[in-house]
Amino acid sequence: MTKNSRDNDVAFIQALAELLNQNELTELSVVREYGEDDSLEVRVVKQATVVQAAPVTYAAPAAAPAPAASAAAAAPTAPAADAADPSSHPGAVPSPMVGTAYMAAEPGADPFVTIGAQVKEGQTLMIVEAMKTMNHIPAPKSGTVKRILVEDGTPVEFGTTLMIVE
Repeated sequence: MTKNSRDNDVAFIQALAELLNQNELTELSVVREYGEDDSLEVRVVKQATVVQAAPVTYAAPAAAPAPAASAAAAAPTAPAADAADPSSHPGAVPSPMVGTAYMAAEPGADPFVTIGAQVKEGQTLMIVEAMKTMNHIPAPKSGTVKRILVEDGTPVEFGTTLMIVE
């Protein structure tokens, strides 16, 4: 490897790191081909501990109305247990990726689902955008949307519980 190509690789990696920061990404992976048997594979990852705490913040506002609803319900202990950890609920729909959650196909459009809506298995519940790609999140089973735990346009991490379908 020549010094010039090494300098070019370092500049390329620095440009990727800047791109990562400018676009608020957490990970970027690129393969740069130089020839048949020569390539450079780069994976730049930014640890975002503040963003990882965000799902707890988004879940808390949605959990606040649950005690009022459970007071009117016949069995208040079950909703209270779900409010503590929605990811343990059997109807939890987790985010399959890091991205931004959108409730509708475009700004101003009706949301895909609302609380109380009946959904069929495979029906689109919401979109998670990752790197300008819109990923439809399907219902894992047929049922009723009981809770929506994220707000439109909020960032989500892998595994964040997006909603509850029972």
